[in-house]
Amino acid sequence: MAIDTNKVKSQAAELSATCWQIANDLRGGMDASEFKNYILGTIFYRYLSERTEMYMQEILKDDGYTYEEAFTDDEFKPVVEQWSLEHLGYIIKPENLFRELSRKISKPKDEGDKFSVEDYERAINELTGSTLGHESEAAFAGLFDDVRLQDTRLGDTVSERTSTIGSVISRIAELDMDLQNHEFDVLGTAYMILIGLFQSSAGKKGGEFFTPVGPSTLCTSLACVGLDEAKTVGDCTCGSASMLLDVQKHLSTGKVGHFYGQENNPTTYNLARMNMLMHGVDYQNFTICKGDTITNDTYGDVKMTVQVCNPPYSLKYSADSSLLDDPRYSGAGKLAPKSHADYAFVEHMIYHMDDTDGRVAVLLPHGVLFRGGAEEQIRKYIVRDLNRLDAVIGLAPNLFHGTSIPVCILVLKSKRNGNSDNILFIDASKDFIKGKNQNELSDEHISKIVQAYVNREDIEKFAHVASMDEIKANDYNLNIPRYVDTADEEPEIDLGEVTENIKEIDKEITEVSAKLKKSFDELGLEFPL
Repeated sequence: MAIDTNKVKSQAAELSATCWQIANDLRGGMDASEFKNYILGTIFYRYLSERTEMYMQEILKDDGYTYEEAFTDDEFKPVVEQWSLEHLGYIIKPENLFRELSRKISKPKDEGDKFSVEDYERAINELTGSTLGHESEAAFAGLFDDVRLQDTRLGDTVSERTSTIGSVISRIAELDMDLQNHEFDVLGTAYMILIGLFQSSAGKKGGEFFTPVGPSTLCTSLACVGLDEAKTVGDCTCGSASMLLDVQKHLSTGKVGHFYGQENNPTTYNLARMNMLMHGVDYQNFTICKGDTITNDTYGDVKMTVQVCNPPYSLKYSADSSLLDDPRYSGAGKLAPKSHADYAFVEHMIYHMDDTDGRVAVLLPHGVLFRGGAEEQIRKYIVRDLNRLDAVIGLAPNLFHGTSIPVCILVLKSKRNGNSDNILFIDASKDFIKGKNQNELSDEHISKIVQAYVNREDIEKFAHVASMDEIKANDYNLNIPRYVDTADEEPEIDLGEVTENIKEIDKEITEVSAKLKKSFDELGLEFPL
């Protein structure tokens, strides 16, 4: 089904206005960048609540019960609880539904029915508590840890905190938005809006967990070329899981067996799991783990059909020699330098590639293409010994929040389908839309790059299929200008025309000098030679 782009833009505009209103309501003792935790958490709670209502309405329609009625029936209650746990992975009691919390704020039945921040806190605790001991526990554990409802910066008293959080719930309740529409990335869009609103305090760190739409779409498109479905999809620095989720949009059937992700930042780790659930991915079908990918491989022996990644660029890490015993890094015989962990992420992904048809598309700084030392040795190992590098694509500068550097995409494949004797180089550094704060990749730019990757033919000043002999002759330096000449040709100089111009200039100088000498003579002055 085609996406209604006008509707999406309208929803984004409404969401932006609401986020700004909530931010103003919350403004006080709390740091601005922390506002987003309450806004995102409440949007997510509303989603889970509406999902519960939709599910219960569907399964109870033939029984003549509402969810509230079924929950008060001693026979039905354990049944609907079991259904909810098995299908949704959690239980939200009728009195804890988002609409009930919102109603108590706007239309309490009596004094005892008024909303309290403690009602919301209890509702969250009972939701997460319902998952304990069940298969869904890992997916929901700690999801609301950043929604700290007893934080005195929300207000010193329960009454003050109730007023602040009540305002957040009311604003989000006013959103005229279908949160069950998986085409519109509500949580991801809200996150980026909030990063923009709080840019001064979130700063450079704010955008590192969310890959902009253009580079994300390009990366996932390249990784999925020719694939109908993917048994396993992974992102080892998944951030908010935007790229991970984007993969299924580029599979012809849209089918993904299981999603795997890893994220070291606890707040963003929670956001990733929220995002998976809000995109309709059942808790049984994803595994998002918290941890440092380089030192703690949570994937185990899992092999991936598709891996996409936008790791932190040139990350500093320990480079402890014990890591050479890790099978992910032992093949190259050297570790990525402690000042640049880029290749450590690449090696991790190579280790987890499915041997039958594994694909990787990873965004990296250009330095990985030509830096020497340990990186040169790892580069040679990947290109010469493993022969898994399929394409190198250079992108425009300033495409990412928080950094203006140009980046490249490395595309790797476990089976190179007849291209094992070459590597494709694409220079797309001039393909972008100039933005005020950040440049963008348009759909046309993405299509142009992907088509060039599929066609795999030389295109003047844009693409070149380099033989392995060329790569070897360049000592495995992959710097794109060595393979794609994008320099503008110097205009041809007509020496005869230049000579005539010089003669004409000399003639003019002689004429002007004669006039000046005449004037000097009339004034009785000596004319300088």
